[in-house]
Order: sequence, then structure tokens, then C-alpha cells
Amino acid sequence: MRGRIVVAGLAGLLVSGCAADAEPVAVPPQAPVALDVSAASSGGACRLLDFAVIEQLVKVRFDVAAASERGDTHTCVIRAERAALPELMLSVSETTIDKATFGADVVPDKAAKVTGLGQQAYRRTAAATGGHGPVAEVGWLATDGRLATLAWTGARDAERAAAEKMATDLVALARKVDTRAL
Repeated sequence: MRGRIVVAGLAGLLVSGCAADAEPVAVPPQAPVALDVSAASSGGACRLLDFAVIEQLVKVRFDVAAASERGDTHTCVIRAERAALPELMLSVSETTIDKATFGADVVPDKAAKVTGLGQQAYRRTAAATGGHGPVAEVGWLATDGRLATLAWTGARDAERAAAEKMATDLVALARKVDTRAL
């Protein structure tokens, strides 16, 4: 009985090998899969930022982040995938300076004072120069002995008024940055 089953099985295999090859079936190509990766996955100061929070507060959608660390300084640059500008940069450095030194040596001329952010903070804008548009910047001396700067660089054709508004939006974003998390 076993022998008959084996012979029948082998015969079935031999017969199936003689059949004509089936026509290949065309399969449509798969669409590329877009992954929503968080800014924090880039490390460095990017760990302190979130694309959704940035979009909510500064009204610009970014989706690419790159980080760097050198000594006690952590940085993060954020851009949209297909555009070099605008970009957002966060830099956080450990420091031993006090409020008086921050005010005298760090705060730029003509910067506006910001209240409710760290020990002391400022915001300022700068005109377009070279190959980029206007710049908005917020800097602060955090309560944990860190110096932080958040800067937005606009596209070449951006208006200075856009940078002024962005400086206000950056203050709101800076208040969300927890430098202690580094």
C-alpha cells in the first residue's frame, strides 16, 4: 500500500513538471512608503524638538533633522525635505555664566527683552544677507546652567516682517524646549 502511494506521488510530480509554464502575472509597483520619523530620532539637540509642535507654533512644516555634538554644545538643524530654506536651528551649550554676564556679553545690541523664559532671554531679527532671507533669533539663559539659541532663517524672498512675526512664534517654541533633557 505504501509503495502504491509513493508511486502515485512520484507520477503526479512527473506529470506536473510536463505542464506548460504559466504566464507571469503583472503586479503593480508598490507606492513608496513615507515614514513619519520624529526629530528626536536624530539625537543631539533634536531630542528637544518635535515636528508637530514646531508646525503648531511656527506654522511651518519641517520633516528633516540633523544633529551634531561637540564638547558641551548640542545642535540641531531642521528643514523641509525638498527645500534648503527656511530652516530652524537649536543650539544648547553648558555654561557657568550668570544673568549679568548674559546680559552684558551675550544679548545682541537692539535685541528685545523676553520675559518668562529661563533666567533671562532676548529676541531679535536680522535682515537678509548673502544667499538667505531674514533671520529671527531667540536666546536664553536656562535655569539649569545652559545657554540656548533658537534661530529661524527665512528663504531669500521672505520679508523682514515675516521674521518679526517668527521671532514671536519662536519665543512660544522656546518655552516648550526643556534643556534639562540633554
